[in-house]
Amino acid sequence: MKTLKTTLLVIGILLLTSQKSTAQDNITAPKYSQSNKGKFFVSWGGNRDTYSKSDITFTGDNYNFTLRDVKAEDKPKGWHIDYINPTRLTIPQTNLKIGYFINDKYYVAVGVDHMKYVMTQNQFVNVDGYISLNPSNPGAYHNGLYQNQPKQATWDFLMFEHTNGLNYVFAEFGRRDDISHLLKITNTDVFQINITGGAGAGVLYPKTNTTLLLKPRYDEFHVSGYGISATAGLNLTFFKHFFIQGDLKGGFINMSDIRTTNNSADRASQHFWFGQSIISFGSIFRI
Repeated sequence: MKTLKTTLLVIGILLLTSQKSTAQDNITAPKYSQSNKGKFFVSWGGNRDTYSKSDITFTGDNYNFTLRDVKAEDKPKGWHIDYINPTRLTIPQTNLKIGYFINDKYYVAVGVDHMKYVMTQNQFVNVDGYISLNPSNPGAYHNGLYQNQPKQATWDFLMFEHTNGLNYVFAEFGRRDDISHLLKITNTDVFQINITGGAGAGVLYPKTNTTLLLKPRYDEFHVSGYGISATAGLNLTFFKHFFIQGDLKGGFINMSDIRTTNNSADRASQHFWFGQSIISFGSIFRI
């Protein structure tokens, strides 16, 4: 241990001396970034999403039924100016994260994943339950007792999407490791490669756009459930303060209280797995 301390002391003296060396010196020391401890970071980007099939249960006055193995997809915007247009930021699928490094490697963060979930229209699903609306209701066309009966999800039966959006508001605990030395990158003040990973949990705050059994359309924000997630990514940092990051993120969403119409008695519930691929841009700094 004494030998190790002596060696480290000598190396430290040599590094300090090399920083003061004159231009004619033939040997210069590699540069290394300062510790991350106490730094903040913020990132903004976009995502593509995938979802597992899910059972969706609808309950309300005179109906209670479940659609089995419903398929859904995202609603990508592609490369578009809306990602940076302050008046249209909710149009594309976006990701915001703000974090703080509690030491050199570990951080805590909060963020919003603005995903979009669109039920595949006109798909055939199996239905269990009953619909017994008043005959004066236009949706009474769908009245009946359903026992695992195939039915097409036409526009007059159900339109169901979380498109403004499937908002996952989360807190995350994560880690970032510099792997630049493995690629023989010595001047990490100019360019640095990191691997990142984290785990999070939060609430779902969707704005669900629903037309159910031809009832009046409903599209308002509502806390609908919770989610858990894990992420892994590759971070490229330039000049210590700017970065590009790619992440793969996955998790589980359970929404037990989804509003579907203007009648507060009308509700839906579902749970499913999700996956995201994320590209984001950001900055890391010390206040």
